[in-house]
Amino acid sequence: MHDPSPARRGDSGRRRRADAERSIAAILDAALNTVPLDGDFNMSAIARAAGVSRVTLYSHFPTREALVDAALQRAFAQTHDALAELPLDDGPPQEVLERLLGSSWQVLERHRNLYLVASTNLPPEKLRGYAEMVLGRIERLLARGRAEGAFRADLPLDWLVATVYTLMHLAAEQVGSGGRKADEAGELVTATIMSLLTAGSVNTAPRDPS
Repeated sequence: MHDPSPARRGDSGRRRRADAERSIAAILDAALNTVPLDGDFNMSAIARAAGVSRVTLYSHFPTREALVDAALQRAFAQTHDALAELPLDDGPPQEVLERLLGSSWQVLERHRNLYLVASTNLPPEKLRGYAEMVLGRIERLLARGRAEGAFRADLPLDWLVATVYTLMHLAAEQVGSGGRKADEAGELVTATIMSLLTAGSVNTAPRDPS
């Protein structure tokens, strides 16, 4: 029997890896885009949306939790990429933070159903670990704002960052439960965070009562 050459075997292996990578990408994209409002993370529906068989899906993600984990990691990576385009060191910290919150909310709102599913399938420390890639940018901006007197410095920095994280997810939960519309929740969360962070800061000008 003819034994394929090493080069031909190598080509076959690369094709299999490329096919696997395409399948994984399609599955993760489908997972991000097909989570319904009730949070039912249906593996069969995701396989159909990805154009792969259930066997292929389970070969890459043996459990529901494994797929939720990978999809959430992809969502946070997308969030990080979106925020990376915003310069943190240019412009007044308050204005930069408002833009940062607006961009963060758009991505968070788009994936809010996935976050709700993840909160019931993954441990809190894992959720927080993925969020760190986003929270690190917020912490860096808050530190600059505190140094320049734009943000309050009477509370610990890590506490303020954790509060921003909590408020953002509270707003997402409000939208997910039908308590708020997405635009309203985005405006409320930004106003609340800005009010909290600028309370007592030396450069916060009083509002004109007129």
